[in-house]
Amino acid sequence: MHIINTIIPIFMLIVLGWFVGRRGFLPATFLGPANRLVFYLAIPAMIFRALSKTDFHAEFDLQVVVGTLSALMIVFAVTWGVCSMLHLKRGQRGTFIHTTFHGNLGYIGFAVAYYFLGDQGLARASIIASFLILLQNFLAVLVLQVYSSDARSHFQGLRTMALTIFGNPVIISAVAGMLCSIFVVPVPLVIGRCLDILSSLALPLALLIIGGSISFSFMRSKMGFILLACMLKLIALPCTGLVIFKFLDLASGDYLPGIILLASPTATVTYVMAKEMRGDPDFANAAISLCTILSAGTFMLWLAFVP
Repeated sequence: MHIINTIIPIFMLIVLGWFVGRRGFLPATFLGPANRLVFYLAIPAMIFRALSKTDFHAEFDLQVVVGTLSALMIVFAVTWGVCSMLHLKRGQRGTFIHTTFHGNLGYIGFAVAYYFLGDQGLARASIIASFLILLQNFLAVLVLQVYSSDARSHFQGLRTMALTIFGNPVIISAVAGMLCSIFVVPVPLVIGRCLDILSSLALPLALLIIGGSISFSFMRSKMGFILLACMLKLIALPCTGLVIFKFLDLASGDYLPGIILLASPTATVTYVMAKEMRGDPDFANAAISLCTILSAGTFMLWLAFVP
């Protein structure tokens, strides 16, 4: 029952976002600025607040971090090999691979971790995500650059990677929060309450934005490939992580935040990067939409399967 009470409300908000978006309440002119508000202010405030209140030495688990990153690397390598046998155009290949490993950690992964595991689960997920985001974006730039037909792709790849590492607000807030936790830096009460108020905006607005961005227009023409990308992201990736965690003999309570992040649907940034680095934005948008919808079921599967 706890699983249903966690997942259903999250995806009801996504469906609500889709519904009101079709009714004109979430026009494109609103989605862009709202997305920036969540990405640059609300989500970082939530992550910083969760980590700054956490005992980092107690919550950081190197084996869980290494296991999570290892699962991502394995699925990335296998998918690249499989992609060479698929009849996809050059730009579509890079985007196909990208959609199979780049998860929506900030908007959906953190929501599931918070509502299912509470503040401690969110703090652990934030620590893992700070490492996972770096690896996701590095691999994304690598594969999109390899399959890009644009002569400027090398320069664009380096610039995108630099912006990802030094300008990503999730990474910056996670590092700042971890430093406050490690060195026990107190956050003034006034600042803390301000962050709490801003944090409360993050997840509801993020889920409505996800729903408002869902599109089905491109799915029919490439449904087989899109479905394959979704299965690799939602089933193969968390399954690989689970095998690694079992091999390391870790307790489920320790690695569950890692499973939740690995099971997150394809990130909306895959569309942005496909557009910037000459991939296939239509394929990315369709994969994001279908993967988000299917993840309602797969999240319940993983949360029920992991004891």
